[in-house]
Amino acid sequence: MTGFAPLRIALFEPQIPPNTGNIARTSAAFRVPLTLIEPLGFKVDDRSVRRAGLDYWPHVQLSIASNFPEFQAELRPEQRLIGCSRRGGSSLSSFTFRRGDVLLFGREDTGLPEPVREACDSILTIPMPGAADDAGQGGVRSLNLSVASALVTYVAGEQLRLW
Repeated sequence: MTGFAPLRIALFEPQIPPNTGNIARTSAAFRVPLTLIEPLGFKVDDRSVRRAGLDYWPHVQLSIASNFPEFQAELRPEQRLIGCSRRGGSSLSSFTFRRGDVLLFGREDTGLPEPVREACDSILTIPMPGAADDAGQGGVRSLNLSVASALVTYVAGEQLRLW
């Protein structure tokens, strides 16, 4: 991870190219750096990643970490790692962000594994009134990764007065 930013998005082992492309577009729009943590489920130059990000890739401050320990080692002491998960976290609406926070999103299929969750300073959840129950019934199980990333990034940036 290069440099220190007031806010950063990090994706843990993303698997779906269009999600990553859409998150890259959000990253460029809000001027928030993006880190991809390998292994990835695609190549960064994959056509579907590029298509989803359209022509905005030159505006993305992109870095790639070869694994989670490398990513952790590059964090500065003043940076908090905020894991974003559909379960077991503080509500986005009541969370207090700080400059330097890194917003960590998990894989689309499995989320953040328990050891990664434990490495986070906080876990954050987006409240969903139409959420499914614990058995996954009666509602929406989760938001699309790119939608969740955009929501959390926007709320954090607004709170930090980055725009």
